[in-house]
Amino acid sequence: MRRPRIGDYLVYLLVRILIAIVQAIRLETGQLLARRMARLFADVLKIRGGVVDDNLRHALPELSPADRRQLARQMWEHLFLLVLEVAHAPRKIHETNWRQFVKLRGEDDLVRLMISDRPTIVVSGHFGNFEAGGYLLGVLGFPTFTVARKLDNPYLDQFVNRFRKATGQVIIPKKGGYDQILDVLENRGTMMFLADQYAGEKACWVEFFHRPASVYKAIALLSLHHDAPLAVSYCRRLDRPMHFEMNCFAVADPRTAGSQIGSIRELTQWFTSQLEQAVRRAPEQYWWVHRRWKDPRPEKRKRQKQAA
Repeated sequence: MRRPRIGDYLVYLLVRILIAIVQAIRLETGQLLARRMARLFADVLKIRGGVVDDNLRHALPELSPADRRQLARQMWEHLFLLVLEVAHAPRKIHETNWRQFVKLRGEDDLVRLMISDRPTIVVSGHFGNFEAGGYLLGVLGFPTFTVARKLDNPYLDQFVNRFRKATGQVIIPKKGGYDQILDVLENRGTMMFLADQYAGEKACWVEFFHRPASVYKAIALLSLHHDAPLAVSYCRRLDRPMHFEMNCFAVADPRTAGSQIGSIRELTQWFTSQLEQAVRRAPEQYWWVHRRWKDPRPEKRKRQKQAA
């Protein structure tokens, strides 16, 4: 484990100061600042501009170059609003007033799964405000166990996890946490995964926005092996900051799903396709900054053929 350095602490202090400033401003002011920062990042600095444009060009080929630039600005505005909402949520959303901020959809399936005597797996992605989603589930009385990568800065990692744990969410480290995941499922708990990150060459390859994308095999394997219903969910922003739609919109139960999603690849493709449908409803709220579609396989096969 890397030892913390003075630079880590200085970065942490800077972040804490910025968060304090964000918490002190009105949401409307924050929204205006988010829009201006989005123009700075997208149009002036062009942060990861090539990655964003390439992702949008392949995923949404019907968009013109001007449309892609506009969507890139909207994505950056969404990312800044996400930080604004995370900073304000603990002070504004509580057990007594959550209805003012959250519209539930698919709540019958959600409640049925959460109170059942079987383990449950919830799949989401870097869509909407997924950080607020875990927080809100705890507010609703359904704390979850979530897999997350530790941040390189240990002070920031502790700070972010304090927010995540505020309503009972338990964070399991992505690296070295597999035994904890098994314990949760064996004790009929609820595991939550963000299932839209590049999982490496040896992962399960499925189609996501008409391109090969790698997804961790473990999600589907755990569902099938532990007889755990798999629900696809999201928490997306509605017409203004701090107002969300939480939707549990698709459920696959290993007992009743049938042969069409009875294998690891079929189940992985199913929930990936469900996530794609959700993203298409509000593409500006997806993290197009990810290098999601990294497929080294054709180049590797080419090198192997040349070596032979």
